[in-house]
Amino acid sequence: METMVRRPAVAAPAWIRNPAWDLALALAWVPFVVAAELWRGDPDRIVWLVGATLLFSVSHQPLTLPLVYGDGAVFGARRRLFTLSPVIFLAAVVVGRHLDPVVIAVVAGAWNAGHTLQQRYGIARIYGRKAGQSDGRVEHALLWALLVFALLWAAADPATPDRVAAAGLGGRNQQGLAVLTDLAPVARVAVVPVLVLVGVLALVWVRQELASPRVNPAKWLYLASSVALFGVILVEPLAGFVGYVGAHAAEYFLVVHRHLGDRYPDPVTDGGAPLGRAVRSRPGPTGVIVAYAVLVVTAIYAIGHFFGPEVFATVFLTLGALHLFYDGLIWKLRRPEVARGFSIPSPPASPPSPTSSPSSSFS
Repeated sequence: METMVRRPAVAAPAWIRNPAWDLALALAWVPFVVAAELWRGDPDRIVWLVGATLLFSVSHQPLTLPLVYGDGAVFGARRRLFTLSPVIFLAAVVVGRHLDPVVIAVVAGAWNAGHTLQQRYGIARIYGRKAGQSDGRVEHALLWALLVFALLWAAADPATPDRVAAAGLGGRNQQGLAVLTDLAPVARVAVVPVLVLVGVLALVWVRQELASPRVNPAKWLYLASSVALFGVILVEPLAGFVGYVGAHAAEYFLVVHRHLGDRYPDPVTDGGAPLGRAVRSRPGPTGVIVAYAVLVVTAIYAIGHFFGPEVFATVFLTLGALHLFYDGLIWKLRRPEVARGFSIPSPPASPPSPTSSPSSSFS
């Protein structure tokens, strides 16, 4: 009996916006990596690049707040949670800053790395949903395996400590990377099994794509770029770190800007949300993002200049924690208003699972 292999129906790429915009999204990490490579022999410029990238990363985090507090429907869905969370997280940050700094560094680093990875998975899900693909579990596992493999490889590499020292990192970032390099003996044992897992998951993913009735080449582009970024982390951990962190913030700005116009098309659809009124004003979504950028840059300067590093760290650690927590709640493609923002047909409504976890952006 002849075995028939079904080929997927490859349609035209379903872009989030258009080919040029999506290419910029996929390659958002490249400018950071190029800068790190060009300045590799200049410690002063590397220190400046790392600091600027971290500040850029900090600047995108408060953007989650207007998405929650500027939209009555979003805020009203979890009114008590969104009212109490700022106070709870502020208290947790104040207490946490007096605990063992190494423990805080490890927890903060792991949470940020995971959150950034979840955003990459979420963007891949947008592309998948545009092709009618409802199951992203294999992609999710594959991306996590790639991240773990890249981190283990960096930890096992004897040259990593010198690269970390050359970066001039301070505070929790330096402490977190120092813990990573201290795990070198464990990493050298674990790296091969994780590589095997990556290979198995990659084969399963290819089979899944071949069996899919419709695929999206735009998703392939984004995932290929993500794999390339993990490859950079393998060979140049510092450049990869800068690219990973910087691209996360750049992608967030791009995705939110793209999302706003379609999410808030008119007062009837969005219930007259204040954020919707701002988006529909003459400056439009671009004006909203520019106004936000001016406000955040002013706040970063004012808090750092007038209140000092302790207050600055407390404020932005709190905002960062709220960003990580809120993103896992508000970016769910199964919600009609979120799907609308990416021009994705809404699926039939279904009750949320009581065991679901608010950990994934754009999922």
